[in-house]
Amino acid sequence: MQRRRHLSLSLSLTFCLAVGLIFIASGSADNTSKKSAAKNVTFSKDIAPIFFKNCAECHRPGESAPFSTLSYKDLRPWVKSIREKVANRTMPPWHADSHFGEFKNNRTLSQSEIDQILAWVDGGAVEGNPKDLPEAPKFVDGWNIGNPDLVIPIPEEYTYKVGADEYQYFDVDTNFKEDKYVVMAEARPSNRKIVHHIIAFIIPPGSANMAKMNTEQRFKAMEAALKTSPFYRDGYLLRVKSDQPVIDDGCGEKSPRGGGGDQFLTGYAPGRNADVLEEGVGKRIPAGSIIRFQVHYSNQTLGGNEVEKDRSMVGLVFAKEPPKKLMMTNSIGNIFFKIPAGADNHRVTACRTLRRDTTIYALMPHMHLRGKAMEYKVFYPDGKSETLLNVPNYDFAWQTNYVLKEPKRLPKGAKIMVTAYFDNSTKNKFNPDPTKDVRYGEPTYDEMMLGFMDFVTEFPTVAQIDPKVLDSYAGKYEVRPNVFANVTREGNSLFVQLPLQAKMEFLPMSEAKFFLKYNDVDLTFVKNDKGEVAEAVLEGSINARAKRTNEVANAGSGQ
Repeated sequence: MQRRRHLSLSLSLTFCLAVGLIFIASGSADNTSKKSAAKNVTFSKDIAPIFFKNCAECHRPGESAPFSTLSYKDLRPWVKSIREKVANRTMPPWHADSHFGEFKNNRTLSQSEIDQILAWVDGGAVEGNPKDLPEAPKFVDGWNIGNPDLVIPIPEEYTYKVGADEYQYFDVDTNFKEDKYVVMAEARPSNRKIVHHIIAFIIPPGSANMAKMNTEQRFKAMEAALKTSPFYRDGYLLRVKSDQPVIDDGCGEKSPRGGGGDQFLTGYAPGRNADVLEEGVGKRIPAGSIIRFQVHYSNQTLGGNEVEKDRSMVGLVFAKEPPKKLMMTNSIGNIFFKIPAGADNHRVTACRTLRRDTTIYALMPHMHLRGKAMEYKVFYPDGKSETLLNVPNYDFAWQTNYVLKEPKRLPKGAKIMVTAYFDNSTKNKFNPDPTKDVRYGEPTYDEMMLGFMDFVTEFPTVAQIDPKVLDSYAGKYEVRPNVFANVTREGNSLFVQLPLQAKMEFLPMSEAKFFLKYNDVDLTFVKNDKGEVAEAVLEGSINARAKRTNEVANAGSGQ
């Protein structure tokens, strides 16, 4: 549109009228030409390529979007809504600040693409010549990763009575006879009305298999595990105990670290892409592993009397040979925060200092309904800093995994700081209850503060250590009151066994420091003034200190 010139009040009325008539005439001609140009914009030639590239992944048959953009007939009734959502940039959904980082999966439309779509709708949303239609993107029915090499469903259909949130866990044996390396993975619900999210974990061989426990046994095992933890069980949900300390600044020197473990395989949530890894990168599933599904069932809108069924699944594509780099996924998080009632911009932080050179591939903020914004910032050892990702308008309905256009290599000693802001006020239209303080918990009416990241760690060289030194570390260590880890030696490795968990193999970096094989976790043994081994310190997604007991079990167990 032409900009109207401000006419000086001192000009004569005649001159004003003359200029006005000329302006009206030229404006009228301009509008006519624009309408004419708009009519030349057609779906087949101009709009379909935009929709195919930016929208069809979700807007196609069998997906969550309400209509398909692959067909003019299917989308024609929606053009007014399309115009509105495109004009205000609600669609395609993308919430990252463009000033920080470049991302491979950026769905944002360019201004010229937006202008074309608006002109097309304003010109009557003409179909055009079907011969001009480009070839539609090809999708395998039900999958975004093509035909999976293996599909793993939960053991049987789960029946959910609509209403209260439930976190359900399902274990499935892989029966893999050898290690497998995943290069593409996708989790899918069979009933999107009730599945808020799915997380599939890799549970290594030797771990407790919940598929072999009944409900009572599961609850007993959970209660035993939670007895000395910060959490309690509320029905099918875990929530932080109200008497836990409040720590909003998770970056303090003595702040406990929270976050997820390193066994994340893939996940589903509204707006999250399938996992397609770079060439030469894969995720390892050890032979004999279990895939553990965590499925969050939630729907308060359908009414409490309805019953729905779901059989969620994961699809996997395997590498033809072991990749050079192993990817891990875990989170930098804070579980001890408290958001005061009515607070409209409550700040919570969490930090992690990298123990070795690490390459970041993707970042995914996760909060619940009070989540407002999240930022990832890295502080380098030389004092410089850089923002990796800023999401100023977080949207719980779109759990985007922001995949870096170029992976970011960070040096050992760099500190990643995740800062989250929460709106627990009446201004937040999604707020379940602004009159209540809010703490960490699994249900959507509680909150989470987790900054997920996909990364590759550069593992250190394995040192050869005197077997007598390794034997001196064997024994029992009290991880929590009356919960013990058993440390044994096998060859040049130390193995740590926790109750109901698989053995963990730690390889030596030095006489006192070890790293978990295939994982970004360190184990350090600390001696007292007498030179005796007094405790073991675990550093990873969660930090822990375990005191050695007087009982020395399995010393010298290696051959």
